[in-house]
Amino acid sequence: MEHVIVVAFGALFTLLTSVLVFLDYRFGGASHTSEQFSTAGRSIKAGLTACDIVSKWTWAATLLQSSNVAYKFGVSGPFWYASGATIQVLLFAVLAVEIKRKAPTTHTCLEIIKVRWGTAAHLTFLVFCLLTNIIVTSMLILGGASVVTALTGVNIYAGAFLIPVGVMLYTAHGGLKATFIAAWGHVAVIYIALCTFAFLIYASPNSKVGLGSISQVYDNLAAMSIMRPVQHNKEGSLLTMWSMEGLVFGIINVIGNFGTVFVDQAYWQGAIAAKPSATYRGYLLGGLCWFAVPFTMATSMGLGARAMNLPISIEESNAGLVPPAVATMLLGPGGGFLLVFQLWMAVTASGSAEQIAVSSLIAYDVYRSYINKKASGKQIIFVSRCIVLVYGVLSGVLAIVLLKIGLSLGWVYLFMGIVVGSAVPPIAFSITWSKISAAGAISGAISGLVGAVITWCATAKGLTGAVTIDTLGGDFPMLAGNVVAIGLSAIVCIVVSFIKPQDYDWALMKEIPMVEDDPNAFSADGEDSPASLTRALRWTYITGGTLTLVLVIAWPLLALPAGVFSKSYFTMWIIIAIIWGLLASACCILYPIIEAGPHILNILSHLVRCQTAESRDEAVLDTVKAVMPPEDMVGAHPVRA
Repeated sequence: MEHVIVVAFGALFTLLTSVLVFLDYRFGGASHTSEQFSTAGRSIKAGLTACDIVSKWTWAATLLQSSNVAYKFGVSGPFWYASGATIQVLLFAVLAVEIKRKAPTTHTCLEIIKVRWGTAAHLTFLVFCLLTNIIVTSMLILGGASVVTALTGVNIYAGAFLIPVGVMLYTAHGGLKATFIAAWGHVAVIYIALCTFAFLIYASPNSKVGLGSISQVYDNLAAMSIMRPVQHNKEGSLLTMWSMEGLVFGIINVIGNFGTVFVDQAYWQGAIAAKPSATYRGYLLGGLCWFAVPFTMATSMGLGARAMNLPISIEESNAGLVPPAVATMLLGPGGGFLLVFQLWMAVTASGSAEQIAVSSLIAYDVYRSYINKKASGKQIIFVSRCIVLVYGVLSGVLAIVLLKIGLSLGWVYLFMGIVVGSAVPPIAFSITWSKISAAGAISGAISGLVGAVITWCATAKGLTGAVTIDTLGGDFPMLAGNVVAIGLSAIVCIVVSFIKPQDYDWALMKEIPMVEDDPNAFSADGEDSPASLTRALRWTYITGGTLTLVLVIAWPLLALPAGVFSKSYFTMWIIIAIIWGLLASACCILYPIIEAGPHILNILSHLVRCQTAESRDEAVLDTVKAVMPPEDMVGAHPVRA
């Protein structure tokens, strides 16, 4: 019976998502093409784009490790987890706009790299991108399997295998559009559960666990700070931003997470799928909404565990077991079920995004680039579906291997930036700086990786006298490795590119060929026009930069004078967390429905009349035929490979 919760969830969402995708194809006018499969027709609006960002950026670690750092460091932990992993999405909004301005027909970030820097750079960054996907997928499964095992008793190896297999069927069937459709349902469950836990801890007068109000939680945390003071926190208190270990974690979080956003094809694919005008809106809105997930969740569950004085060891906390313990205390078996449901939604949502990302990399950057350069749309779809299935099985096997090795979720989370961080500067420069050369990009990425690994190991050796999994997982070795990875890469990229620059013509990127026609690939009039995107780019730089400074500098500096929080200051802090969670919930649950209202009504109208809808490609072709003479039809469509 323990396996039922895993298998049933996978089967239910596979069926539901597959039905919705079928209805969109049959009655909504979606095209049956490789472009639709890989890019969702490049027509996703801002609300669903934001929902997709929250979905793919909410890992098992988001729910589990954020509560872990709250349990260890106090109020500083949730803040640094949330702010340190939000700014990457806010800044990626700039790249999202640049994709639409400079490379509207691309399918992957590596196609941009290949057309600009050639085969050597393309293969180099293919390795980095695949490593990113593999590490992210492993983290998703490690965290998910641990909690499913803790709450249901299912064998941890079976759980690790069944999690990716549970989503690969609907991903293979519906492609990228299926992941967007599923994202809404996943995010709705995540936010509803999050708000439920927050209110049970901070606004439940009849609480059976001795909490139920902000005042009571504060009193309990103050007492726990005396009983079990936190090392390197001001006065040993859980109620302060003066936390050395919290700050170190925050720095690692900020630096390390750039790699998992900028080098992850899933985020590029989300930008490619969005309408031009939805890119910056969706990514900025998605980043702000996602902030609430770790901030509100961990401020509730992590601090709640401390306030209840639960007997959780640091080892158990590092394994992500704080939320399940709190959920079970709050609601009994029902709390455990709700947390598993929430966690399942997080893991499967992110997992499906990683599966379609890997399938696109293999289909376009391996199969189409080096095996079959004249691949048809049907062949691309077939290869993509095969890779989704194969990767789903292999990722389960990989997670079992990592479990056998004994690597914890927290260890892999911090290690990630060391491995992929050096690829961030060259990938970001590839579409923002015309002078960076292939030599600068390749040398920066490789030297940054080598330097990071050497620094990581040397720091562990110097501080502890030994290089082991435990010593390498220390805060300062991880911090040193992460800083060197991204810092050395940026320096080498810039220096080499100044010595040997490339004066790149951005117009060449618009010649990246599509496999099949997609009328949505090129900017239209109005807010999707090139002029509007140029204005939006300036606005995105200003907005993303300002929000970044507020989240990582202004907010923590303004909290420092408070020292150890008073009850009134803590009350304000908690109210902000709860309101942010409620607003994010409303935005991600309601906004996509409002935007999609006309399309939903159109599908229902055709469904009721049993009338299939004309595909978008057919509609565009009919319009072109109506306004253009036959002799001018040549060249009316975007270029094909």
